[in-house]
Amino acid sequence: MVIKDYQNFKFQQPYQQAMYYCSLILKDQTRPWVERLDVLPHLNVEDLTNFAPMMLSQAFLECYIAGNIEREEAESMVQHVEDVFFKGPNPICRPLFPSQFLTNRVVKLERGMNYCYSKEGLNPSDENSALVHYIQVHQDDFILNVKLQLFALVAKQPAFHQLRSVEQLGYITVLMQRNDSGICGVQFIIQSTVKGPAHIDSRVEAFLKMFENKLYEMTNDEFKSNVNALIDTKLEKHKNLREESRFYWREITDGTLKFDRREAEVAALKKLTQQELIEFFNENVKVGATRKKTLSVRVHGNQHLAEYHSQKSEAVQPNSIQINDIFSFRRSQPLYGSFRGGIGHVKL
Repeated sequence: MVIKDYQNFKFQQPYQQAMYYCSLILKDQTRPWVERLDVLPHLNVEDLTNFAPMMLSQAFLECYIAGNIEREEAESMVQHVEDVFFKGPNPICRPLFPSQFLTNRVVKLERGMNYCYSKEGLNPSDENSALVHYIQVHQDDFILNVKLQLFALVAKQPAFHQLRSVEQLGYITVLMQRNDSGICGVQFIIQSTVKGPAHIDSRVEAFLKMFENKLYEMTNDEFKSNVNALIDTKLEKHKNLREESRFYWREITDGTLKFDRREAEVAALKKLTQQELIEFFNENVKVGATRKKTLSVRVHGNQHLAEYHSQKSEAVQPNSIQINDIFSFRRSQPLYGSFRGGIGHVKL
């Protein structure tokens, strides 16, 4: 069953493959599915039996309890779990050493550079190609967060209208924010049978050039309306306990621990000016901006393989890097610091 699940990866949509490659490039310590598939046929019952005690020989616990429960009860439950794991005459395991704490580290792309990774689609019968055009901006910061979020809100509908409705590049056309363990950016995701990924990439750049005018010409009333819409979204109450828990657990797993995030970002939005949004765009998103960091991941369907092969022989443009081997590239790049791993026992 597990082997079948991994084998089915090649039948995922090309845009899903592109998103996977993007994560593989950016996230340190992530491993490709093909390595796991290679190992699985060699595992047996004895391997699994031996693994269980080794897995529990050392552990690091993170706990989150929500619902109709008092704080003292929650702390008592966590204490009981810790006692079972780490204390008593026969503890199950030892705690991790501080040097073993898990971290989430992300590749820090260089300012002013354009990175590109191209790959054939895994399903040779699929005509669709896909592009993920990712713009990396900053490490978690309330003020920069709201500027990025407001840009994404303002640009989302115009991007869909231009790239999907007008140019009809692909049925799947999305502009959305991206957050990798507190490293924030924005990404265009487009899947198409009509045009190859390189052409779509050029149209994304053309859209951003066109969008400059819309941003510059936005009236003060339009700006305030978008700000208020984003504030209203942030002030919406969680619909259920699951949604609320997902919010808090994300803060824990990322290590950011900013549980007042919504209130702090609303406060930052209320102080934000239109000129600050324009300056943010000009510095981080505008085509040709000296601070801009772009990664294009292109997956080529069977209709666009000629483009894929011709691209390999083309000269690399100035301020551009062609990624040929993901892991060689990743090993050679600086990483953002991790929010995780720097804190010991914390009660919140």
